[in-house]
Order: sequence, then C-alpha cells, then structure tokens
Amino acid sequence: MNRARLYATFACGIGLFLSGCADTHHRLIVSIPDQKMLVLTDGKPSALYSVSTSKFGSGDREGSYATPLGHLCVRRKIGGGSPLGTVFHSRKPTGEVLPPNAPGRDPIVTRILWLDGLEDHNRNAFSRCIYIHGTPQEEMIGTPASYGCIRMKSADVAKLYDLVGHGAHVTITESSLKVGPVAP
Repeated sequence: MNRARLYATFACGIGLFLSGCADTHHRLIVSIPDQKMLVLTDGKPSALYSVSTSKFGSGDREGSYATPLGHLCVRRKIGGGSPLGTVFHSRKPTGEVLPPNAPGRDPIVTRILWLDGLEDHNRNAFSRCIYIHGTPQEEMIGTPASYGCIRMKSADVAKLYDLVGHGAHVTITESSLKVGPVAP
C-alpha cells in the first residue's frame, strides 16, 4: 500500500476512530451483477436495497464513469435533514426538490455519502466524487444507469444515511450476494 492509500485508510479509519466517530458497526456490500446493496450491522444482514451502478461498467480510471471495485469507506456525509428529493449541485442544496420519477434531467438528490477508496486500484474514488446518492429516476433502480456512483431511491438513501456513520466500510464487488434472511 503506498503512502497516499495509507493516509486515506488513516483518514477513514484510524482518524475517525480517534475522534470517536468511526462506524465500525456497519458494512455495506454492493453487488454489481445483482444491483443490490446489503447492509450488515455487527456482521448480520440488516437491510437489502436495490441500487444502480454505472452503465459504463467497473473501474477507477479518471474520466471512465465506471464504478470502482474493492474496499472503500464513507468519508463524508452531506444532506442530513434535507427534504427527500432535495437537489444538490457541487454538494450544496439548490433549493429545488424533485419528486420520484420527475421527468427531465437526473441530478443528485436527497443525501450524499462520499466514498474514498482504500486500495491502489480504487484510489481515485474520492477525487472522482463517487457517491452513494439518491436519484429522481427511481424507475431505473435495479439496472446499471449511473455515471460511476451508486444510486438509490430517495427514501432508501435517507434511511441508509441515518444508519451508517463516517468511516463505515463499503465493498463493491462483481460477485453475487449470498443473502439469508435480513433482519427487520
């Protein structure tokens, strides 16, 4: 692991741990072939969400619009308390609120969980602004439709935002999930 990755790992893990806010109770596993996100709480399945990953496949090359694979963490959270459907531009609310499946453009809405890669092969995730975020195009959830991010329905990403904290680990994989019962 190079120094930059070591620093990112520190920022996401140890640094947050020392400040008392690293989330070690939750882990997110995103399956690209399933277009699902499994939430583990203390190692046990606690939620399963449909998502949309990139329509350009997987990878971390700058300008690729692909979804990075591997181990990442939630480095920043943006939008807490905003109404569902709040539109964000450059991570700031615009004042506009869109309902699900609103026609027209496809902005980032509701909440942003900004991811940071913890491995050399996903080291560009933070600078590429790879997020878990809401989309008004909820009818596309469950199919690859994004430009690299992980999209969710507004209600789902709001629940996830409230559940997981900074430093929560995220694994993005090209493997299918093997999911048993998910706790309510």
